[in-house]
Amino acid sequence: MTQLKDSLYASPVRKVCAFKFDETVARVFPDMIQRSVPGYSAIISAIGLLAGRFAREHSVCYDLGCSLGAATLSMRHQIEVNNCRIIAVDNSPSMVTRFQQILQKDHASVEVDVLCADIRKVPIQNASVVVLNFTLQFIPLEDRLNFLQKIYNGLLPGGILILSEKLNFDDERQQELQIQMHHAFKKTQGYSELEISQKRSALEKVLIPETLTLHQNRLREVGFSSAEVWFQYFNFASVIALK
Repeated sequence: MTQLKDSLYASPVRKVCAFKFDETVARVFPDMIQRSVPGYSAIISAIGLLAGRFAREHSVCYDLGCSLGAATLSMRHQIEVNNCRIIAVDNSPSMVTRFQQILQKDHASVEVDVLCADIRKVPIQNASVVVLNFTLQFIPLEDRLNFLQKIYNGLLPGGILILSEKLNFDDERQQELQIQMHHAFKKTQGYSELEISQKRSALEKVLIPETLTLHQNRLREVGFSSAEVWFQYFNFASVIALK
């Protein structure tokens, strides 16, 4: 499948609509995510390595909010135990359809089930690995605690949650610096000031970031014994939470 360049916000529009993971986004998503999220490739690679370490026989690995399945494929190529399968879930029909097409061309042996569903309603059972890769930030704030509690309850003892998120910062100077540096990163990736501005407006009420402290406190509240940052690049970070 040909990778197209993201130019969705390259031209000025009179009204910027709320961001949606529709077909227009799905077509350019690989380019968009690589050029928008610092360190994205490193995170995807590490998710595979972590799954290789934590996946167990006769268990399930979940990729919740899988989009085009980058994390799923990374896990699939690193899992070596028998009778372990991956359940990949996204609520965007466009993403799911395209991922299914990508999956047909991948010949790794680990079984993958791709579901088009609301991840909040998908049962989490017998899980050794759960991935939320820049997904929780799109879930309503009031649902996040119960959703993470469900994940914790569905994880096997010793299981792992990999949570990657865009961050806010309590300190105003730090917050402004991190935003500025993220914009500087996007400029190095070829995005214009107009594209950065319009994309930010589109995401403003859709992607709701929180502080690292809040994430860690919530993870511990639902029962995780530890929740530590393993990766951070400006205002994007990934946390390993252990049950």
